[in-house]
Amino acid sequence: MTLILKPFGRRTFLAASLAVAAAPALASAQTPMTVYRDAGCGCCLKWAAMAGKAGFTVRVVDQADMQALKRRIGIPEPLWSCHTAMVEGRAVEGHVPFAAIRKMLAMGTKAPRGIAVPGMPVGSPGMEVPDGRREPFDVMAFDQKGTSWRFA
Repeated sequence: MTLILKPFGRRTFLAASLAVAAAPALASAQTPMTVYRDAGCGCCLKWAAMAGKAGFTVRVVDQADMQALKRRIGIPEPLWSCHTAMVEGRAVEGHVPFAAIRKMLAMGTKAPRGIAVPGMPVGSPGMEVPDGRREPFDVMAFDQKGTSWRFA
């Protein structure tokens, strides 16, 4: 077998150089996320699909006892919603906007135990309605002791 190497132009060289330089950034942009949901909940799948489009590598797990999972993770009951995600050891409860998740992750060791959008507010990610209506909602943070505060 004969291998023929053809010279390449400046554009090809630049494109290849940029691809090699960008590879580590692209790899780190794909943050793993596990989404736990009740098998009967469709909005959870919609939110998980949106998370994938937002740059997360999503694994969806059907969970038989969501209440037990939320208790084990330490999510305060007043903050509960339909699905629970884990990202880099942090909890994400409910229909949290992806910008808030990125903000939490950027905090590093100073990040709260987790963040949550309690309930299922109309217009939150995964809870959109055809008429575009939105209910106001806060993203709440919580710590290991169960204390919560407004995050975003």
